Amino acid sequence: MVMENELMVRKERKPLTAAEIVAQVKLIQEVMEAVMVKDVHYGKIPGTAKPTLYKPGAEKLLSTFHIGVDPEGRITDLSTEDEIRYRVLVQGYRQMTGDPLGTGLGECSSNEEKYKWRKPVCDEEFDETVSDRKRIVWKKAEGKAYQQKQVRMNPIDIANTILKMAKKRSLVDMTLTVLSASDIFDQDLEDLPDGMELGANGKQPIKEPQKKTSPQPEGKDKPKPESAMIIVKNVTTQTKKKDGTVMKSPLYIITSDTGIEYRTFSESLMKIANKEKGMGMALLVEFEKGPYGNTIIEDGLSYVDQPPGDGENAQ
Repeated sequence: MVMENELMVRKERKPLTAAEIVAQVKLIQEVMEAVMVKDVHYGKIPGTAKPTLYKPGAEKLLSTFHIGVDPEGRITDLSTEDEIRYRVLVQGYRQMTGDPLGTGLGECSSNEEKYKWRKPVCDEEFDETVSDRKRIVWKKAEGKAYQQKQVRMNPIDIANTILKMAKKRSLVDMTLTVLSASDIFDQDLEDLPDGMELGANGKQPIKEPQKKTSPQPEGKDKPKPESAMIIVKNVTTQTKKKDGTVMKSPLYIITSDTGIEYRTFSESLMKIANKEKGMGMALLVEFEKGPYGNTIIEDGLSYVDQPPGDGENAQ
C-alpha cells in the first residue's frame, strides 16, 4: 500500500504502519535512482558504508515529500573576537497544513581546520606574518609526507561562508530526521568534497598539489601556477573546436562571479564546480595562464587547501 507523500511524514498520535514505513523508504530509494545524480545530490565518501546526502539532494527529498522549511531558521551567533561561529536551528513543516514535522541543528566555526588555515600567497607573505598566525604542518598524500606552510585566515572574511555552511548542515540534519533517512545516508559529512578520504583524526587529508602542465615549446619557460579564490557562477561544456570539429574530450568552462573563465578537461573538477554553482561557496582554483586562457592544473579546484576568501587575487 502506497500512501500520499504527506502521510508518509505525518507526525500524529497514530503511528505509521509497517507498510507506510516501507513505502517511504522505497520512495526515497526510487528518487535517488531516478532523479538524483551521484556527486551532485549525494556522494560516496571513501571509508563510509552509506552515501552522504548533499544540500541539493536534501532539497529534492523535501520537494518530493512536500516539506517546507523555515527560510531563515533560528540563528544563534556564538562568535568571539577571533572566531566566527553560528548555530542554526531550522524547522520543517507540512506544506499542505503548516503542521511542524521536525527540526534540524547545524553549526559551523571558522576554527574548523579547513576554514582556519590557508596557503600563503607567496613565501614573502608567510615570512612577514607574525609567528602566532602561521605554522608549518606535515601532510601526507599518495604515501609521501611533505611539509606545508600555512597562515591564519581572517575570520571576518569568511563570515558569510560560515553562516551558509551552518544553515546547510541544519537543513540536511532536518531532512534526515523528518524522513527517518539516517539509515540510508550518513550524517554530518555533507560538506566534505567528493573523493576526499577520511584520516585517522576524522578529517580529510589534504592532497599534495600536483603541478603538472602541458608540454611547452622549446626555449620557453613553463608558466608559473597561480591561485585565486572564486565563487562559481556558471559551468558550460564545449564539445567542438572553432573549426567545427568534435573534440576528443569535452572542455568545461567554469565562470566566476566576477566573469573570469577557467578551463578544464577534468570531469571530476566540473562536478565540484557544478555542485557549488550559485551556492555562494568560495573555492580555491589553481591555474596557469596561456594562449587559450586560464587552464586549471590537475586537482586544481578544491575546498580544502585554502578556505573560502574574499574574491579573486589573480585576474
